[in-house]
Amino acid sequence: MANSKIMVVDDDSNICELLRLYLEKEGYDTILAENGTQALEKFDREKPDLILLDIMMPQLDGWQVCREIRKKSQCPIIMLTAKGEVFDKVLGLELGADDYVVKPFEAKEVVARVKAVLRRSGIQNDKKVKEVRYDGLYINMENYELRIRGKQVDTPPKEMELIFHLASNPNRVFTRDQLLDEVWGFEYYGDSRTVDVHVKRLREKLDGVSDQWNLKTVWGVGYKFEVRDQTEDGPEEEKPSKKASAAKGKA
Repeated sequence: MANSKIMVVDDDSNICELLRLYLEKEGYDTILAENGTQALEKFDREKPDLILLDIMMPQLDGWQVCREIRKKSQCPIIMLTAKGEVFDKVLGLELGADDYVVKPFEAKEVVARVKAVLRRSGIQNDKKVKEVRYDGLYINMENYELRIRGKQVDTPPKEMELIFHLASNPNRVFTRDQLLDEVWGFEYYGDSRTVDVHVKRLREKLDGVSDQWNLKTVWGVGYKFEVRDQTEDGPEEEKPSKKASAAKGKA
């Protein structure tokens, strides 16, 4: 999800700047618009992956902007507003909004909602790969299918989402809190031991499948899907194996 383009639309420059700082810290590119007319112009030009859209704005309000965007795009929209009445939430969702955040809000929660909505909209987002392949391992999130050495293995949804998230970011270390945030989502209030339990169950399924990759613990930090240094086409044939080198030495 890193490098996804997020457009923030709000006539309050302080809110725009706050969200920009938090989003860019998470690796997102940001576009700012201060009113509805500007938002529609920048939407056509910049083609963002998600919109954070205020409702009460000059020129065109958020409802009108949402209607216009939905006429031509299914780009995810999260509404930002000071109104908290049920009617406003329902109207936003009926117009095609994907989520709703009431002001005042914590910027960290908004970022978590952005991540969650981008995950949910992954089928419509062509930029997001829905399958990964490694030696002896195939993960397909379109139909939640896990295959180990060609054999389908029944796996609970959260284990699927966890191994897919790790395998989609090879050699990147994730803390337990990051995994809770990015896999379980902002609405989850459990503790980090949940991650440990799921990793343990995955290891029971993946143990010994291949020497080209490994679900590894980084002590004191978290976990990573470690991939050995291999060419994309497979093992490097030019480099002799340790056994071959030893045999050559004895000859």
